Amino acid sequence: MTADDLKPLIRAIPDFPKPGILFRDVTTLIGHGAGFAAATRLLADRARAVGADVIAGIEARGFIFGAAVAARLELPFVPVRKPGKLPVPVLAIDYALEYGTDTLEVDPDAIAEGQKVVVIDDLIATGGTALAAVELLRRAGGVVTEALFVIDLPDLGGADRLRAAGLTVEALMDFEGD
Repeated sequence: MTADDLKPLIRAIPDFPKPGILFRDVTTLIGHGAGFAAATRLLADRARAVGADVIAGIEARGFIFGAAVAARLELPFVPVRKPGKLPVPVLAIDYALEYGTDTLEVDPDAIAEGQKVVVIDDLIATGGTALAAVELLRRAGGVVTEALFVIDLPDLGGADRLRAAGLTVEALMDFEGD
């Protein structure tokens, strides 16, 4: 399957999580064995091509795709977690949301200094969470220059924000106007 074949496997849910939002749901892609395998292969091919040493996934759906890619490539997987989920002292970063702030955490021993880390998540919207994850992984010693996504919502500008921060950004598909 190609990336074009995967696009129809994404379910659109209107007015979620609030009125006016058209939510792009990857659970239908994950639930399609051949589609999930193809998405994982396509992401893994790109991570391999850029010489990834470590795959990092952003909670929560980034864990699904990132862990599958890491397993396929036989690379370590580093979860970028929400607060209070790791049982060790953590590195943490606070970042701005549309209304308020949130925090991400990572195990500081999960990445060796200078390892090339590829960040994977299911969707790039405004880019705030992804930028915070990149900064956190860099603080942990990783070299982060690549971010991979299943879906890009280009009208929200997140991929462009990451590119402006010096990252190469790729997505398997995009949905304009959402």
